[in-house]
Amino acid sequence: MSKLEQQLTATVAGPGRRRFLQTLSAAGVTGAFGPAAMAAARADDPWKAADAIVKRVRNAVKFRNEDFVVTAFGAAPCEVRAVTAWTSFTESDTLQTPVAGSHDCYPAISAAIAACHKAGGGRVVIPAGNWYCAGPIVLLSNVHVHLKAGAHIYFSNNPLDYARYGAYDCGKNGKLSITRWEGNDLLNYSSMVYAHGQNNIALTGEDWTSILDGQAGVTFDGDVDCWWSWKGREKPNWAGDIAAGTGNYVKHTKGKTEVHINPVNPVSLREVAPHLSEQEALFIQGPNDKWRTDSYYLRSLAEARVPVEKRIFGIGHYLRPHMVQFISCTNVLFEGYQTTNTPFWQHNPVNCHNMHVKKIYANSMGPNSDGFDPESCTNVLIEDCHFNTGDDCIAIDSGKGPDIQFGPAKDIVIQNCRMQSGHGALTLGSIMSGGIENIYAQDLLFENAHWQTDPLNIAIRLKTNMSRGGYLRNMHVRNVHIPNGIRTTPAFYSTLPGSLIPTKTVATSAGGIITIDCGYDPVSDNVRIRPPSVSHVRISNVTCANAPTKAGNYSCYQAVVVLGPVASDYNGPGKPSILPVSDIEISDCDLGTPVNADKPLYLYNVKGLKLKNVKIAGKVVNQTLSA
Repeated sequence: MSKLEQQLTATVAGPGRRRFLQTLSAAGVTGAFGPAAMAAARADDPWKAADAIVKRVRNAVKFRNEDFVVTAFGAAPCEVRAVTAWTSFTESDTLQTPVAGSHDCYPAISAAIAACHKAGGGRVVIPAGNWYCAGPIVLLSNVHVHLKAGAHIYFSNNPLDYARYGAYDCGKNGKLSITRWEGNDLLNYSSMVYAHGQNNIALTGEDWTSILDGQAGVTFDGDVDCWWSWKGREKPNWAGDIAAGTGNYVKHTKGKTEVHINPVNPVSLREVAPHLSEQEALFIQGPNDKWRTDSYYLRSLAEARVPVEKRIFGIGHYLRPHMVQFISCTNVLFEGYQTTNTPFWQHNPVNCHNMHVKKIYANSMGPNSDGFDPESCTNVLIEDCHFNTGDDCIAIDSGKGPDIQFGPAKDIVIQNCRMQSGHGALTLGSIMSGGIENIYAQDLLFENAHWQTDPLNIAIRLKTNMSRGGYLRNMHVRNVHIPNGIRTTPAFYSTLPGSLIPTKTVATSAGGIITIDCGYDPVSDNVRIRPPSVSHVRISNVTCANAPTKAGNYSCYQAVVVLGPVASDYNGPGKPSILPVSDIEISDCDLGTPVNADKPLYLYNVKGLKLKNVKIAGKVVNQTLSA
């Protein structure tokens, strides 16, 4: 066994899970807010279970009263200059960036965190000013990293800076970190703020002038590309999932993206997965070379159950790092700062437990700039946050394909949050192979203030398919106000040849206020062997106003879209049970006036969708529907 394999054997199986179980044992979770009490609360009143989660999570972190100011360890502020940079996939503007040769604060911040941790904990303070950091901020147990008001951290936009300091020496690919990318484990560039297997940690700011800036739209030195170029997205149009904007868009170099074939990836999956038969390898690879693009190559490695120590990416690959990714951590606080211009997802805690998210502003409009994606996390409270994103505002995940060792995402409360632009305001999936359960969302404002130029696509959204699979059960949503409607033009996914659903006929990508999509983008997955299950969803008191569009006053394209599992998408052995979406109740809602007035509802493979006192286009519906 190599040194790298020995390291990973000790860590990738999840020390955080063991630490979490030990923490729970020490805390006596069979008490007032333990699993037994919460289960009883759910049976009686689901919102009592939500209250129990809130009480458990608030004030979970505690720190020694000692400050470690980064300037005492050699940090110095930097000068900035104006530069034209991308602010979204379709818009550019004048931004500030550190001048060439700026002092690198990475060593000082790392030294302050190490000293704080060694002393038994405390607060690492980053004062007001502009700070340049050419490497990741890596938190350790009992460390609270705090940005004062006016503290603006500009993270280097040189990819090499996130392949210098990782724990795993992968040779020419760099020194990499254990990360997770769209639900699959790998060794890759570190996120810009990172933690693995730590306990009692916090990342906070004094207010939204405390900024973590990924500089994702600033071109690399001597290059025409930026972090967002690696997406490889082609020129948009209004029929797709984003607005065309001015007609300008982030350019990319062909061959240097996640969606172009990467010649360093093998020509046969059996080169890295010799345990597969030729037939198995061809099934995972699919009918063409698309699997050799980095994003699909990682999926293929996971489907082939290639061990993580052989899923080496980093230098020479194009999977963008997250802004903040904590893995297998317990007792976590995120509070009071702004993230912006992030290369990929803004926050992705994985297998984290007892986590409080409060008053953050997730403000990045680039491709895949999800605001907050808790993945296989338990006991989570997200409250008083503001989201303005280039993808989903909140997306709850639980791993993709075989990578479900951390279990489901469950016991999550979301309340008093405000959402602006994004693909989905409140989203579950699509990365949900491990399951999602016990979700409570209440008192939300989907403001959609940019409805004229970059509208919110969907308000409440579930997405999965025969590849992602998983389950959703016991989801409760109440008191959602949508004052400016959502996107009123539909957007569609292509379906597979021979599908029971004609291609581009169901508006599951944009246009539905409430959308349950169990046939999500099936052409993107070669392996489709995991039928999903969706049951016991309760949504009440959603009010969606009409907006004065050019075509008239409308709230959406369709009010409710439910596409249950599509049996023809399955390509595995045998004939599995394909369950309809069931036990869904929508009550006491006013969903405004849909553009598609003739068909305000779309239903397929649904059993017992109950509408109680639901107003659509001024008419009240009380009906139980199946299709």
